[in-house]
Amino acid sequence: MKGNSPAEVLSTHTAALFTAAVTRAAELLRAGEVVALPTETVYGLAANALDADAVAKIYQMKGRPVHNPIIVHIAAVEMAQRCVASWPAVAERLAKSFWPGPLTLVLPKAKEIPDLVTAGGATVGVRWPSHPFIQAVIRACGFPLAAPSANLSNQVSPTNAAHVQKQLGDHLQLIVDGGQAQVGIESTVVDLTTTPPRVLRPGMIHDESLAAVLGELGTRNLELGTENRLRSPGLFPKHYSPKAKLVMMTWRDVADLNRQLSTLNPQLSTTHIIAHTNIPTGGDFAQVSVIPHDADAFARAIYAELHRCDEAGASLIVVEALPTGIEWGAIGDRLSRAAS
Repeated sequence: MKGNSPAEVLSTHTAALFTAAVTRAAELLRAGEVVALPTETVYGLAANALDADAVAKIYQMKGRPVHNPIIVHIAAVEMAQRCVASWPAVAERLAKSFWPGPLTLVLPKAKEIPDLVTAGGATVGVRWPSHPFIQAVIRACGFPLAAPSANLSNQVSPTNAAHVQKQLGDHLQLIVDGGQAQVGIESTVVDLTTTPPRVLRPGMIHDESLAAVLGELGTRNLELGTENRLRSPGLFPKHYSPKAKLVMMTWRDVADLNRQLSTLNPQLSTTHIIAHTNIPTGGDFAQVSVIPHDADAFARAIYAELHRCDEAGASLIVVEALPTGIEWGAIGDRLSRAAS
């Protein structure tokens, strides 16, 4: 495990830098080390998914509970098939429709996948990310990567290299800067071991899109498998949390917002407001930031806003309540867990 010297940060914005970063990341991963890599959802803390000792370093570095499974990232359907004990027709249909992309499929695990990856469970989540860098690294390594979010356990997921550097820079040898994450929240997780399949963790691939391919989706109430183990990350009641207290509110105007806040007795000079529609003006808040009233844009921006609030010393973060609509469901899931 690395000491306390700062991580090397490699850029990827030219072809030569991209190639050099792939070479360096693959070298470390083949040596059993952990590296931080970009995906299209959030930044991941990656290790060889077939090497239990390497995966153990992820748990140690994050302070991650060992009963929280890790998603396995692949770069071809054939690699996914090697990670699972069976590949049903429903998996093939979803892979053709949504891979590469922010969709994780939960299936019976292959013997080659260490129990530590699956938190001792009989199933494994596999995903083919669309970010070109992690795809290139997986192809260079020739093995799948176990890669949860590159942050301390239960804290806000990182959507750029600077977020990773701030939390884990002293514990990593390498952080690859692949730009801002373009999805911004974690993948949709679908359990294909049940009939009908069901969503374990919502994401920006919505139920309607999944149902169009599957024909039917089960209700989202099965968080534990039959062996009483988690089948997906992101199911703890408190997760994705900033250091500051987070609340969600609806208000008419700044006076109404202040009346509601008075029940919390906040320090307004360290209270940050994140709005999308009803933007309060004239208050004594530390800052009011605005995220577009669009689910995709909101998802791309929200974690970065929460990181910014924490870095600014926020004691309270007030997020304007989200619109209704299926496209907002995954964002609402993350914020409700962050506010727990």
